[in-house]
Amino acid sequence: MKLDAELVEMKRCKAKGLCCGAGGAQMFKEAEPGNKEVNVERTEDALAVKPNIIATGCPFCNTMMTDGVKNFNKEEEVEVKDIAELIAEAADLI
Repeated sequence: MKLDAELVEMKRCKAKGLCCGAGGAQMFKEAEPGNKEVNVERTEDALAVKPNIIATGCPFCNTMMTDGVKNFNKEEEVEVKDIAELIAEAADLI
């Protein structure tokens, strides 16, 4: 198995990470007052590192990032994939 990729962390990651809130039901309710949707904010963080693929480990993050990528009309340039998909691809399982 080989993962042929350069792994790049977003500016806000690990202890300083920004949760999109979808697991806390943010994706199922009206937006709260503010300047932008949280998935747009988080997608901006991801797109700032100029990825080909945004890897997620959470199905809610996957949905929120996919919606964010669509918001920026980057679907042709950037894929959003679960980490399990990347591992399966590297192991030639899919």
